[in-house]
Amino acid sequence: MRSALFNIYYWVLSIFYGLSAALSALLPGRKPVAFALRLYSQRMIWALRAIAGVKIDLKGQENLPQGAFIIAAKHHSWGDGFVMFANVENLSFVTGDHLEKFPLVGAILKKLGAIVVDSCGGPEARKALSDSAAQVAAEGRRILIYPEGHLAAPGERFRYRTGVYHMSQDFGLPVVPVATNLGCFWKQQDKAKTAGQATVEFLPPILPGLSKSEFMARMEDVIETRTNQLIAQARGEAVKPSVLVEWNGRKNVASAAT
Repeated sequence: MRSALFNIYYWVLSIFYGLSAALSALLPGRKPVAFALRLYSQRMIWALRAIAGVKIDLKGQENLPQGAFIIAAKHHSWGDGFVMFANVENLSFVTGDHLEKFPLVGAILKKLGAIVVDSCGGPEARKALSDSAAQVAAEGRRILIYPEGHLAAPGERFRYRTGVYHMSQDFGLPVVPVATNLGCFWKQQDKAKTAGQATVEFLPPILPGLSKSEFMARMEDVIETRTNQLIAQARGEAVKPSVLVEWNGRKNVASAAT
């Protein structure tokens, strides 16, 4: 019953704030539409707690630097995006161009200053990421990116992409990794929610200056290690390493590599 009520609230609120954001996008500057998105996210976090029974324990906020920085987050569900926008001010984000197919979303993304890249990747996506991120970094905004590029189920991981490394090096920005076990309570896009206390944790920042291989190995290690610990806490079981999966465009396909 709780899940059903939350889902109804979710869609009603999404439509209301989607229209509000579209109207806000007609106003000068990005502040009106950013305010609508932040308010929407805060309302969704309230609904998760009050209706679905999922409480969010936000940890590690002392690890957030002053000024501009990059957040590289584990992506378990739509819920972790709400946590970021509800609690981190002046935030932009990297998203695939698939979102532009939804009515009004393209105009909202443009006004927000979202960094929209080709979901298929490649050299053009890398250049678009760099060009768009340059303006965001120059304005002192924070950038949210999901380095795996997909929603991962608890206990799974995708190949970590190098875009976050290039942004960090290009603009000299620290990267704050984020671990979570929210997928144990709201898995990917599932309608069912499980009541309990989820954790989203900001980890110590990774500073620019590392080689690409060193940076990628450290980022993946700290995110996956802490995420696996949080999952074990939520499930009351021993810590297990995450399993590498591949993406075939439609579903997760278990990889032989681990």
